[in-house]
Amino acid sequence: MASLVCRRFPQRVSKATAFSSIDKCARKNISNENCKDPGSKEQNTGTIEKVNHVEYRVHYNPSAYTRVKNTVHQHIMEDSEDLIEHNYSSTGVKQVQNMYSVTCSRRLSSTKNTLLELAFNKPVPQSTSVQTLKQKEKKDMQESDVEAYDSKEDPRTFQNLRPEYRSLCVGHSEGSRNLSVEEGDMILHKVAVLKSSLTLERITDSFCKLSSLPLDQLVVVRSNTRFAMLCRYSVENLHLFSVDQLINILKAFVHLGIPPAHSMLHVYEVEFCRRVWDMNLNQLLLVADMWRVLGRSVPQYLEIFASFVNLHWKDLTLPQLVQLTYVVGEGRKGPQELMLKLEPLLLRYLDLMNEEEIGAVCLGFFKSNNGLSEHVMCKIGDKVSTKMEEISSFALVNVLKMFRYTHIAHLNFLKRLGEVVPQHLPSIGTQGIMHIALACAALHYLDERLMNAIAAVVPSRVKYCRSKDIAKFLWAFGSLNYEPPNAGEFYSSLIEEICKRLHEFEKFPEHFLTSLLALAFAQQFPLDLIDLALSERFVQLAIGRSTYELKKDLFTLDGSVGIECLNYKGSRLNLQVRQEVTEMIRNFASQDICVKPEVLEAVTLLATILGGSHYIKNHMILPHTRSNDLEVHLDINGKPIPFNKEVTRAALPNLEMKATGVYITDDLMGQLLKGKGRAKDSMESEEVKLESRVTEQKKTGLATETLERNHVFSEGVPLSNYFLNSLTASKTCQEQSTLQLKKDTGIVKLAIQVSHRNHYCYASKQLLGLHSLKRRQLHLLGYTVVELPYWEWFPLLSRSRSEKLAYLHHKVFGTLN
Repeated sequence: MASLVCRRFPQRVSKATAFSSIDKCARKNISNENCKDPGSKEQNTGTIEKVNHVEYRVHYNPSAYTRVKNTVHQHIMEDSEDLIEHNYSSTGVKQVQNMYSVTCSRRLSSTKNTLLELAFNKPVPQSTSVQTLKQKEKKDMQESDVEAYDSKEDPRTFQNLRPEYRSLCVGHSEGSRNLSVEEGDMILHKVAVLKSSLTLERITDSFCKLSSLPLDQLVVVRSNTRFAMLCRYSVENLHLFSVDQLINILKAFVHLGIPPAHSMLHVYEVEFCRRVWDMNLNQLLLVADMWRVLGRSVPQYLEIFASFVNLHWKDLTLPQLVQLTYVVGEGRKGPQELMLKLEPLLLRYLDLMNEEEIGAVCLGFFKSNNGLSEHVMCKIGDKVSTKMEEISSFALVNVLKMFRYTHIAHLNFLKRLGEVVPQHLPSIGTQGIMHIALACAALHYLDERLMNAIAAVVPSRVKYCRSKDIAKFLWAFGSLNYEPPNAGEFYSSLIEEICKRLHEFEKFPEHFLTSLLALAFAQQFPLDLIDLALSERFVQLAIGRSTYELKKDLFTLDGSVGIECLNYKGSRLNLQVRQEVTEMIRNFASQDICVKPEVLEAVTLLATILGGSHYIKNHMILPHTRSNDLEVHLDINGKPIPFNKEVTRAALPNLEMKATGVYITDDLMGQLLKGKGRAKDSMESEEVKLESRVTEQKKTGLATETLERNHVFSEGVPLSNYFLNSLTASKTCQEQSTLQLKKDTGIVKLAIQVSHRNHYCYASKQLLGLHSLKRRQLHLLGYTVVELPYWEWFPLLSRSRSEKLAYLHHKVFGTLN
């Protein structure tokens, strides 16, 4: 439920915005909503600034999807603050709160106050003003209804669609709250009088009756010492209760709104774990459901429960199967052995399930980190495709989550998604829209109609976005390498929101880096935000809170900025982190990417075409892009140039090819001293002497390669500037000379890429964002990208060697034309 809380803070300086190193707004004394330089459009979305004066703060907590829920349990939990022993923390809670702050300052300048007075004192027709206010109020109410989402109640919608679920779950509408205050006080009075004489039946009956009190009386009852006495007597006699009595007491706890961290519930949890094997399947499911409604995590109970079901899974009915997957999903853990057994049952009941039940099953498997087979997912896709107009947005999103998790692209389902969803987006909450976009990105599926519709609604919904939603929206468009028609408005609205939410991104650094990487894919570089992300403080924060994955993201962002933003003067990733990640990525590539059969086949055949393995290098030219290339250098005449020093040293030691310098022999120096002219005059006599020496050595069996090397220089060596520099220059100077030589002589550097279908959008020839970024940066560095597309190269792998050689020869040397 959305909640609106207004608080007045004392007039003091508030905590500065997280990460911010730019305090223009603070110095200019303006609100954070206008935290930008009015004289520059580019700085509108690229500057992070501080606000150091806050007096009023309005917190708004919206949600997603559809339907506003007003349940009894929500009211109970809201009123339970006065109970001793309450703690609403729970295990495994992710980022579900959606708290936004709108800050207002009373300390405006006199100029601004004057402008505000002039603005508000303008004569406005009363009818127009009232009509505008009504329209705005109506629009706000509609948006509130769309964004309303209850993380506990919405996943339970399927339970209202069959009467069989009444015995498997607890309903908040069960029974009537018709117990008067006087009757409740009389029950508590009897508890105080009877004390330890209370029978098991009276204890159970007392709890059940007290749970029928009006909502506004529950807090009073829970804080009553006589109620605490009743709870104590129930705990003391816990082992004497029957299973039905225990279930009724737990159900009363649900309606009484006992906080999940209450110490009494721990004792009941232990007892229910002991009684698992004394209950039937319906009772076990009901108890698990009540623990969920209470908001208490009971992993031990669910583990024993799963062991029971593992022995009786064949007896599950359709409602029991759906309720079981719901319970397992809410527990965030499901034994793989059991979940695999449930697949045949799911196939058996699939045709009888409604769309909400299918959505519940998909969500249960998704939350418990268990996938479904391709066959089952295809059946689900077929069924949902025919009911796309009827399925609720919540159930549809759950099905999409499962397709995303299993990486199965059901083409007909995705086509129907693109046809139906765009017209229903106004009625889908922001989080729901985000999951739709994210599913398309995960499946590499690009539907321009759908993405355009999403891009059109995001700017107006950005105020409802969590940091996660912002990151995933940007990632969806960036990874699909798609620019919507309203790209300017779309990206600027999200970047502005990032600037306002830096305090939230500090808690979730992975979302901040995801956002910036996605923007880099789309050639958007908000330099102030990048400077913040690469600052030492944020880097340490990101690395400390996460693992290797964030280091890779930092590395990719840093490498991209270094190539594409030449005027950038901000923070950069330190050398140690760059070297560490580079080594990790290269080790992975050498063991996986570079040794794939299609890559090794291309390397071998290219070496044959070029004249040896020292003319080609299988490596990552840009390690931060995380994929390999086959690098080849051609001179201005199209002849390959040997440059792979590792192969040269290992495979050609007899040619004396060193990393620097030229091997100097007496004969070589003689040639240099004599000069080219004298070398020609004495060429014949030198050849006669050489041949006689070779003949003599061969006769004694001591022929050497040295004589052959001397023969190479028998006609003299042209004294070029490069050659003289090779004799006299140091290693550093020679590397600089080599770079200058390549620039002057027009050497062509080829980056040959063996592409895969995962580099492209599904059933398309459009590159994904990361691979598009890589090719863009290779071009900026002077490389010519030569692709061996999978739709051409993979079929050739089964053809003759001559066909493959001809194909590669055309690809390599065709670039010169």
